[in-house]
Amino acid sequence: MDQTPLPADDENVERAELAAEQQHVDLVYDRVDVATRSASQIAVDGHQRAQAQNVGRVREEEQTGLYERDVLVFAAARRIAELDAEHEGLVFGRLDSDRGDDQPLAASAAELEKLYIGRIGVRDAEYEPLVIDWRAPAAEPFYRATATDRQKVVRRRVLRNKGPRIVGIEDDLLGPERAPEDLPVMGEGALMASLSRARGHTMRDIVATIQAEQDKAIRAPARGVTVIGGGPGTGKTVVALHRAAYLLYSDRRRFERGGVLVVGPSAAFMAYIERVLPSLGENTVALRAVGELVDGVKATAVDEAAVAAIKGSLRMRGVLSRAARDRVPNAPTTLRIFIGGTNVELDANQLDNVRRNALRRTPRNRAAGEARKGLVAALWSRFPEDLRTGVHGDREAFGDRVTDTPAFRTFFSQWWPVLTPEAVLRWLGDPRRLQRWARNELTPVEIETLAAGIRGTDEFTIADVALLDELGTSLGRAPIPETRDEEFDWLEGLSDGVNEVLTTSERRARAVAAREAEEPEDYAHVLVDEAQDLSPMQWRMVTRRGPQASWTIVGDPAQSSWPDPDEARAAMDSMLSHLQRHSFRLSTNYRNSAEIYAFAGEVIRQTLPDADLPNAVRQTGVEPEHRVFDANKVAEAAGDAAAELLGLVEGTVGVIVPPKLRPIVDPVLAEIGNPRIAALSPLESKGLEYDAVVVVEPDRIVSDTLGGVRALYVVLTRATQRMITVNSTTNWLPARAS
Repeated sequence: MDQTPLPADDENVERAELAAEQQHVDLVYDRVDVATRSASQIAVDGHQRAQAQNVGRVREEEQTGLYERDVLVFAAARRIAELDAEHEGLVFGRLDSDRGDDQPLAASAAELEKLYIGRIGVRDAEYEPLVIDWRAPAAEPFYRATATDRQKVVRRRVLRNKGPRIVGIEDDLLGPERAPEDLPVMGEGALMASLSRARGHTMRDIVATIQAEQDKAIRAPARGVTVIGGGPGTGKTVVALHRAAYLLYSDRRRFERGGVLVVGPSAAFMAYIERVLPSLGENTVALRAVGELVDGVKATAVDEAAVAAIKGSLRMRGVLSRAARDRVPNAPTTLRIFIGGTNVELDANQLDNVRRNALRRTPRNRAAGEARKGLVAALWSRFPEDLRTGVHGDREAFGDRVTDTPAFRTFFSQWWPVLTPEAVLRWLGDPRRLQRWARNELTPVEIETLAAGIRGTDEFTIADVALLDELGTSLGRAPIPETRDEEFDWLEGLSDGVNEVLTTSERRARAVAAREAEEPEDYAHVLVDEAQDLSPMQWRMVTRRGPQASWTIVGDPAQSSWPDPDEARAAMDSMLSHLQRHSFRLSTNYRNSAEIYAFAGEVIRQTLPDADLPNAVRQTGVEPEHRVFDANKVAEAAGDAAAELLGLVEGTVGVIVPPKLRPIVDPVLAEIGNPRIAALSPLESKGLEYDAVVVVEPDRIVSDTLGGVRALYVVLTRATQRMITVNSTTNWLPARAS
């Protein structure tokens, strides 16, 4: 039986289909409202019970009631957060399926099995499914079915939404020979409609338009390492985020208790993706930029390329280890104690021996006891033998008297202070010390460059964070005295499994306190986006967050800002080589117009002939425009281009500027005063996308940015519709474009 789509002008059929779908969607939203009210009432009841409980020591028979109350409140809070998430189209898909090719044809559309797909699962009052979660196995055909492998699907329908309202329907007829006569087929393609939408300042999920190759990566086995590769615009980031949501759905106990960490290249990138997971019903994932992985540090500054290359190299391991074990600058070099009527003295060499022995097997901040014992032993060996009788004849007594003297206590506090990673890293700003610690690791030029870079700023850079983490491991954490409230010892019995929680804010506060008290964190799953940018030292930092974790790693070597991608890849492999690996390549560029991507491909192919270039599927007929101005007029030209693009696109306009030119370009953009304009550096543009982009001084981007041409390739692939480059020369252009 052949099936012909209904005519586009048949408004009565379209109106009827929209009304029918809207009726079902309204029913789903009504059930969500009922579930929200029910969960809220449970939370209120739990709080009222909490206020009625006795304060102070709790009787054993009351503990079970408290435990049950806390579990109910916790579950209710989580359900409320899930139901209250910002849902752009709670129901977005529908499958109409038959019983298979070997079964009789359905006589009418009503005989087909109807299944709605949505962001979360919702059931009616009889517990029958109104919509199934997109991550459920039953939803796989929505993403996997094709005309050659329809998986019993006759028609796949995508519902285009604006809030709770259905505004359009897009159908794929996968089994035309199996379609009943009365089955309408509507629309022109959901994916292309989605790609044409204007961009905002945050990433949208793609849950309604996931393609088959993307779905395979999303549903890959949880164990081991899943590597998602592909060129710009292939959806690597959003696929990886959907994978995080899928893992939490498929094994929530493991991944919610152990935690899921998403690591991205910058704070701007994390702000861009932050709403994707909540829109999919997940609010428990930790999002951290690389500059925020060490608690207490939020680094956004970027080093100059030469300094960043040194800081990221594995050679820094030896440098930092020696710094962490060396003498403390300005510490006393002599210990002199007057005891038993005589002076006992240790010189600098003897103190160094004590220090080295104490650090032989113990990190510095945990070795204070070993150092103290070593000093006592060294002093005892120099104490006159004729005085080692009577009250001084016992070495232990001698040690007690020595360590109790004001002179020893003053000396020890200065000679063996608790060291912070921040303080030790600052020591590297002294080229004389750095030369001693670098030995054969760094060249004289690198030593001076690194020392000057550290001295030149009071704030820590993104590259510094990995060094701070390395120093934190080398130094060890100072022991924290244990405190105990005997009145509430009984609570320890409740902490195994479900913690006592009264409110969401209390739970978050306890989670923060626990995280600060136990670093590094050990997550159950770690997702690393823009992984090609991580330096070898950053890979060491990231892998400390999940020594027992499974991993999702997303990247494209052609977009690497690290100058030696092979070195970074080797560092990653050395840390994760023991894990099974699953690799996926995404081959379609959904972001850029074909015209923009063809130009970007020419640029990168000049340097990397073997770069992985995906296929751009969307044409606009608008070629990139290249404007040349005098160097002193480039800022004004950038502003004019941005203002012009505002009138040509409905969404955002990104103006990407080399860092050293930001002081002259940013004020020009500020005068325009349009919130749709975003000014950012090349590294900040990683993973972001805009309807239109102005690229300022591309040749300066190459010369001033870590990664060179690779960084420019990233910049040239941020626009979805239009791109204008503004430069003082044409030397950077490929031969055809110039």
